[in-house]
Amino acid sequence: IKYLSLHLLVWAATMMFVTPFAMAQQLIKINGMVVDAEKAPLVGVNVAVKGTPTVTITDEEGRFYLDVPDKASILVFSYIGFKSQEITVGDRINFHVILQESIETLNEVVATGYGAQKRLSIVSSITTIEPQKLQVGTTRSVANNMAGQLAGVIAVRPSGEPGYDDSQFWIRGISSFAGQTSPLVLVDGIERNLNDIDSAEIESFSILKDASATAMYGVRGANGVIIINTKRGTVAPPSVTFRIEQSIQAPTKLPEFLGAAEQMTLLNRLAVEEGRPLLYTEDVIHKTATGYDPDLYPDVNWLDAVTNDYAYNTRANLTVSGGTQVLRYAMVASYFNEYGIMATDKKLPYNTGTQVDRYNLRANVDLDVTKTTLFRFNIGGYLQHLRKQTARTDDVFNHVFLVTPFVNPTVYSDGTIPKANEGYNPWAETTQTGYSRNTSSKLESLFSVEQNLKMILPGLRAKATFSFDTWNWSGIDRKKIPTYYAPSTGRDIDGNLIHGIPLNDDGTEFLQYGNSGQYGNNSVYFEATLTYGQTFAEKHAVDALLLYNQRSYDDGGIQPYRNQGIAGRLSYTYNRRYIGEFNFGYNGSENFAKGQRFGFFPSVALGWYLSEESFMDPYRSIFNKIKFRGSIGKVGNDKIGSDRRFAYLTTINSNTNGYNWGQTGNFWRQGVREGEMGVSNLTWETVTKMNAGFELGLWNAIDLQVDVFKEYRSNIFMQRETIPAQAGFISLPWANYGKVENHGIDLSLFVNKQINHDFFVSFRGTFTYARNEITECDEPETVIGTYRSRTGTSVNTLQGLIAERLYTKEDFDALGNLIDGIPIPQVSSKVRPGDIKYIDRNEDGYVDALDAGYIGGTETPRIVYGFGANMNWKDFDFGFFFQGTGDTYRIISGDYLIPGSGQGLTGSSYATYADAWTEENPSQDVFWPRLSFSRSYNNTVASTWWKKDMSFLRLKTVELGYTLPEKISKKIHAQAIRFYISGNDLFYFSKFKLWDPELDTNSGLKYPPMRSIMLGIDLHF
Repeated sequence: IKYLSLHLLVWAATMMFVTPFAMAQQLIKINGMVVDAEKAPLVGVNVAVKGTPTVTITDEEGRFYLDVPDKASILVFSYIGFKSQEITVGDRINFHVILQESIETLNEVVATGYGAQKRLSIVSSITTIEPQKLQVGTTRSVANNMAGQLAGVIAVRPSGEPGYDDSQFWIRGISSFAGQTSPLVLVDGIERNLNDIDSAEIESFSILKDASATAMYGVRGANGVIIINTKRGTVAPPSVTFRIEQSIQAPTKLPEFLGAAEQMTLLNRLAVEEGRPLLYTEDVIHKTATGYDPDLYPDVNWLDAVTNDYAYNTRANLTVSGGTQVLRYAMVASYFNEYGIMATDKKLPYNTGTQVDRYNLRANVDLDVTKTTLFRFNIGGYLQHLRKQTARTDDVFNHVFLVTPFVNPTVYSDGTIPKANEGYNPWAETTQTGYSRNTSSKLESLFSVEQNLKMILPGLRAKATFSFDTWNWSGIDRKKIPTYYAPSTGRDIDGNLIHGIPLNDDGTEFLQYGNSGQYGNNSVYFEATLTYGQTFAEKHAVDALLLYNQRSYDDGGIQPYRNQGIAGRLSYTYNRRYIGEFNFGYNGSENFAKGQRFGFFPSVALGWYLSEESFMDPYRSIFNKIKFRGSIGKVGNDKIGSDRRFAYLTTINSNTNGYNWGQTGNFWRQGVREGEMGVSNLTWETVTKMNAGFELGLWNAIDLQVDVFKEYRSNIFMQRETIPAQAGFISLPWANYGKVENHGIDLSLFVNKQINHDFFVSFRGTFTYARNEITECDEPETVIGTYRSRTGTSVNTLQGLIAERLYTKEDFDALGNLIDGIPIPQVSSKVRPGDIKYIDRNEDGYVDALDAGYIGGTETPRIVYGFGANMNWKDFDFGFFFQGTGDTYRIISGDYLIPGSGQGLTGSSYATYADAWTEENPSQDVFWPRLSFSRSYNNTVASTWWKKDMSFLRLKTVELGYTLPEKISKKIHAQAIRFYISGNDLFYFSKFKLWDPELDTNSGLKYPPMRSIMLGIDLHF
């Protein structure tokens, strides 16, 4: 910091007293043309000044224009499919450059299963992304930036609460209704948590989607695999990168509720409509509206009371890398801090507000022990502190919905805390009950030795890897129980409040201490790999791998979880055009019985580079890539769901309640009874995956990748449902019985265009669609094919009644009874015009629970997409990215969901209450059915009326940056300095208006996602 500050002062002084000569110093303007061996212009060639961020791209005529600092500058020309070339500027200002074709670019490696492969030889469905695109926004979690960025990934963020805001994500959707559906995540080849690392640590990020890419993982590959490699050093002088960001945040959207006076008026209206007396006099409503006495006539927006308008976020990271031919190193240190929006009481000597602090550190070292022996050492981990109020945040938000705005103030003017009997005071829960604090830490290590065996066989390598990880969590609670008083009834002659009776006698004025637990786990991993890669006669390329691995994971349970197996890959490429690949995994899990623990999971894939055929030579300037590929194979899932370990064993339960004997059952004896029946042939879920892919590259500027997939999952572990009671089982037996099919498409599109010398534009977009269908779940034959059948629906399909319309006056006779021919509702004793009319699906003349069934739609989106653009104009850059979801629904619900239905005793009312059926506005096109003074069971039952489309399109990020001219950066010995301002989650479009549709809530009362404005700076030394 002192070093940086000194140079900043020197730079400032220099700029103030700069000489006229220095002001007059100019960059050298150069230009030129880049062509191939046939003298054809090359469009989109990267032309960079070595060691600087200065770069441009050739235009449609192959021309480029560039400003370089001096004659010693070195120009670097790079282009897909051609050899890179370096040229020193010297005395020239005009250049004519000829690039030679090369296969080296297609030999660029991509992270794949248990290693890496040349891009040319990949026939699997693999999506990669530049790590910088995951280092956006103000989130701690890498998973929160995947949605829309990666084709094939379905992801949703269910909460915005700091420390609990990790996104749920699936590769190509959900394809099991029982077992685990989340993908396997490997960091540097070791199974780890995606959200334990900081995005600044990532060097490469790959998604493995089809069987060809995941078969080697066997019983762990059914749900796809995420491969993350952390940064490593290169042969280069020491390089230092520092990045710091500061943001201010606010909720994307919170539900809006009525004020006290307006809700009182609404309740009075509803009472009159139902022939009840008025609840509130005009005097009370007037005093409440005017703030006459906030203690006795409160008007509390409880959502505002428990939240602040703004929160803050800071993140910073430092990367140091470099090395020599013998030793390379990369070290990354990161810091993340976030304050939440939960309210605090500044009068207290302690802070109950939400705050997360996380420190990440990683060091990777590569050491060439000999010319053929490489030793690698990785160590990384994090330390996280989380503080929040002792009350569960979800409980606080739920209580906000249950408390009316006029029942009592947050706190009386004399400091006493009110609460209705059997009610809640959300503000007191948030600020007056103390705080909890927990600390979690993780240490990740990896040691590997790689030996080049070229002395035995050129291209042969052996590698051994060992890893040990450990995670620990501990927490403490500093609780306090405030004394609550029933709401005050008035004031005495001196103006003092007349308090209600104390509602609890266990109030405390000090913070108690309690240990909320200590937990931990550790894992040990070992892997031995033999690889071979060689090209013969310039046409025949072979890539092979054989691997053994084992893992032990111990969380303090019955015994550690263990996996063991071997895997292999053989890939053959002929003349850079035809590719064949075979993969297999033979591995298993200790969770199964002997003889059932191991399985064989093979896959085969074929690929064809049409663009490499000789007859495509005349079209090379148009089609730089045309590739077809397909794969089929099997993978498994050993995390089969249920809470049972070793489900192949029959269990015996001790019966603490004993048995009752005798004709009247009045003789009791202690005893034991049967537990779960063992499944002797218990095995893993098995998935057959098929994939067809197409890749197209046009004019070296457009890249399109399309994949169509289908999956068949069987052996889903489930409890049988059609076993008759006469079989005598205490509990129904389990079996590998269920089946699910999953199909869809994912695609990605990238476009790069150099408009002119100073202006460059790029576009990217992704689209993912995945839909599953349950084909077997052990239902009775009489149910299959009906609206109550789970078979044929998607996993977690919504259930309820089908709402036909709202009742009208014509549906009732003069006495208020339903006319003949209209099914009689059984879910409520009385219905009226404006209530929801349901379809009698079984046509028995009644609407009841037997008419409830599957109504289509799932909360998990079937469609996720994203699109954005980046533009560079001279030293300015601008970019934006939109992310959206589609085909996603939710049934909104709650006991007092409908405004006014709490009889004035319970429930806030949504501000949209006017969009409801009334006698004056008997419209069918309204959000709310008839409002009622008390809860209407008919109107609150789950149905298609409350099934809402939760699709949205969100501006995920927008950023404007400016890079200082190189001559200024050099004055403080920096390679580049960039300032930027960024907006994240600033707005969204959705049909649903009550709250943020991405939230995992049926009432809107949950910690919301946050939108933010962020300022940042990037320094490169």
